[in-house]
Amino acid sequence: MAADAKQEWLDGVAEALGEGTLVKITLGAPRRPDAEVRKVLARPVDLRGGRRLQVVWQLATHDVTKNLEPGEGVARISELIGTDFCIGNLFTTRRTAQVEFRKGRAGRVTYGAAVAGEPDTAHDRRRERAISADRPWLRDLGVTAADGSVCRGQESKLRQIHRFVELMDPLLVESGLVGASTSSEESFPEPLRVWDMGCGKGYLTFALHEHLRMRTGRPVRTRGIEARPALVDLANRVARESGCDGLEFLSGTIANVPRDGADVLVALHACDTATDDALAAGVASKARMIVVSPCCHREIRSQLVPPPVLQGPLRHGILLEREAEFVTDGLRAGLLDWAGWDPRVFEFVSSEHTAKNLMIAAVRRRESPDPAAAARRVREFAGFYGVRRQHLSGVLGFDLAEGV
Repeated sequence: MAADAKQEWLDGVAEALGEGTLVKITLGAPRRPDAEVRKVLARPVDLRGGRRLQVVWQLATHDVTKNLEPGEGVARISELIGTDFCIGNLFTTRRTAQVEFRKGRAGRVTYGAAVAGEPDTAHDRRRERAISADRPWLRDLGVTAADGSVCRGQESKLRQIHRFVELMDPLLVESGLVGASTSSEESFPEPLRVWDMGCGKGYLTFALHEHLRMRTGRPVRTRGIEARPALVDLANRVARESGCDGLEFLSGTIANVPRDGADVLVALHACDTATDDALAAGVASKARMIVVSPCCHREIRSQLVPPPVLQGPLRHGILLEREAEFVTDGLRAGLLDWAGWDPRVFEFVSSEHTAKNLMIAAVRRRESPDPAAAARRVREFAGFYGVRRQHLSGVLGFDLAEGV
């Protein structure tokens, strides 16, 4: 049972603290992709007042650190695991233990080898990141210098890379593509197939490819699609020189990419209806996970016929533009729900870095949805704003006006 697994793992935490073998604790895979706290770390530290458990809540832009009495620290960990976070890892000099809570399954604990060396209880430590700043491809793409320091003007880019990887982790777990305690080769004998459409220079393509290889331990075949040949050549050269096996970049557009063979489909900042083409490709591929970050929303704006109560406010251009974005992305989420995916919409990066900060992520359902109810909701929403056509609905063969 889940409660038994959680208690078994927490007993191991308390035991490691008591005998001085605890190295660190990590909590990851937030249940909500839009959760403010992406990861929690804890480790023993020695202060003047004695041994404490240092707990670090990692947010997108900063950390919150508290040095707690061991008992209080364990209580905080207990409150978070299995509720806010799906995966907890315990690292000790005797063994490692992972507790995992996956949707629709009972919690379970698995054990692994001990951590070599002695626990580091020094107070000052630098923040751990999923993507290390010394990666060769970060250097070759101009994000970091040879010594691993961040290049001037690239701080926000590096934060975006870390944020993207942190957002992907719980979605990958929920989709069943990643389960840190499972044997990937046994569960998925074929390489994990990833498409990144309109990838640009490939910063996030490299990050996702590397993260998937580390998290799954299985072969990953990632293809980045980009229309500009110079960027394709650059990214392929960096991939070769960095030893990124299985990563390649191809010239093309979202509209002409074959719509099959994807486990994960990503399209960030695809302009206007190109986002719809990417979503349609993910649906056609029956991808386990689809992630897009829309950019520009021109198609719907001219169609909007607001109800009387909204006609006054929507006379203002900026409000009409924002309403068009809301309607467009609301329709996209509704159509994904109808097609059999579980969509969620949330902020990707802070608006201080870019105004185009929305992300739509969808995980393919294991159980059968209610397509009739989902279709009704989409049509009612479109009808409320007088919308009769939308690119994604057309590609999917969904008539917005049917029955209206």
